[in-house]
Amino acid sequence: MAWPNTPTDSPYARFADRREAGIELAAKLHAYKGRDDVAVLALPRGGVPVAFEIAEALDAPLDIFVVRKLGMPGHPEFAIGAIASGGVRVLNEDAVRWYAVPESAIEAVALQELVELERREREYRQGRPLIDLSGRVVILVDDGLATGATMRAAVQAVRALRPSRVVVAVPVGAQEACDEFADITDETVCARTPEPFTAVGLWYRDFSQTTDEEVRDLLRRHAERAQSRRRR
Repeated sequence: MAWPNTPTDSPYARFADRREAGIELAAKLHAYKGRDDVAVLALPRGGVPVAFEIAEALDAPLDIFVVRKLGMPGHPEFAIGAIASGGVRVLNEDAVRWYAVPESAIEAVALQELVELERREREYRQGRPLIDLSGRVVILVDDGLATGATMRAAVQAVRALRPSRVVVAVPVGAQEACDEFADITDETVCARTPEPFTAVGLWYRDFSQTTDEEVRDLLRRHAERAQSRRRR
């Protein structure tokens, strides 16, 4: 995807690609290196190349965490909840009550989104179960935060799996979006918060779409390297 040059008054250069962004972000998460209670979860697809570099640097398990927004019936852009990996479903109960959304309508939307969630689960995880997150420090990774809606849903869903700590980590984000996570995370790491922000893709020279094949390849490569390290 082609993007214009970064604003001339910005002190930030663009990342070459998501892998370079992951390397820079990993340096800011060094305190978690070598711990046996850390898991790195990537939001596919764009978060996977970033998370791969973090998991490699921290010597931590890498997995995906698929999140699908549940939109308001008739107004799909308005989120009333989300479903996620591990059979998790979270609802904005206040919104559901305020708009009197019937349970049947919620179920219909959830079933529709479940189809895509299960496709991605099959495509990427290929039969492997989600890492047990109970008692773990979970580092949730994406390639950037604009509004933060998807990541917020991911945090809520991960909380339901009883981790000891939830860390949101992104290479770049809007300052306002990063600040808003303080109330639901134990730590938020936004490596860069340029102003004006405009869009995540503006801060990458290569922001081409991450493919399903690349996701599978990175998960496989990390698993093989981790197994090789354990044998030493």
